[in-house]
Amino acid sequence: MDSIIAMLPSLMEGAGTTLKLFFITLLLSIPLGLALALLRLSNWAVVRSAVSGYIWLMRGTPLMLQLLFIYFALPFVPVIGIKLPDFPSAVVAFSLNFAAYFAEIFRAGIQSVDKGQYEAAKSLGMSYGQTMRRIVLPQMVRHILPPMSNETITLVKDTALIYVLALNDLLRAARNIVQREFTVTPFIVAAAFYLIMTLVLTWVFQRMEQRYARQNQ
Repeated sequence: MDSIIAMLPSLMEGAGTTLKLFFITLLLSIPLGLALALLRLSNWAVVRSAVSGYIWLMRGTPLMLQLLFIYFALPFVPVIGIKLPDFPSAVVAFSLNFAAYFAEIFRAGIQSVDKGQYEAAKSLGMSYGQTMRRIVLPQMVRHILPPMSNETITLVKDTALIYVLALNDLLRAARNIVQREFTVTPFIVAAAFYLIMTLVLTWVFQRMEQRYARQNQ
């Protein structure tokens, strides 16, 4: 027990990096994903094609490859040539990647709303923006909660990928202690942290689903 208490400061510091990346990614990728979903449903074919290509690229290549490209290769790309520090590189890669997944979830949610809702809003003189904000998006939320729950839990686990950038996240902190003290206990504690975080997220989304279910009774 004393050994676990002794390693907690290092593990908590790593957990702080993991949580920071998780929340920043959510904060950036959700609105970006919604914007991409709306563009994906645009009447302009060029815009739809461009967004579809972006989503295909982000979903069709590994997140780790995107991380390595942004951190190591982006500085050598002509015209762009930007060198980002390790943590901002992780934020950019995660946000761009998960925005693509959220975009498809939002698109499916928007398309699940009955077309009659749009016609009713139009007959009331509502603009497209008012229709989306007051009618479509509130109904969309109820449909997207299960896939959003799954994707958010995936984000928790994928934060471990920043290990490749030598960031001191929870997994790296645990590995450092294992190598130093020759015990697997840090891995068990790290696993408990991920399990607790996914448990909390599952509970939050279940509560949200129950709330929307009561509202629609």
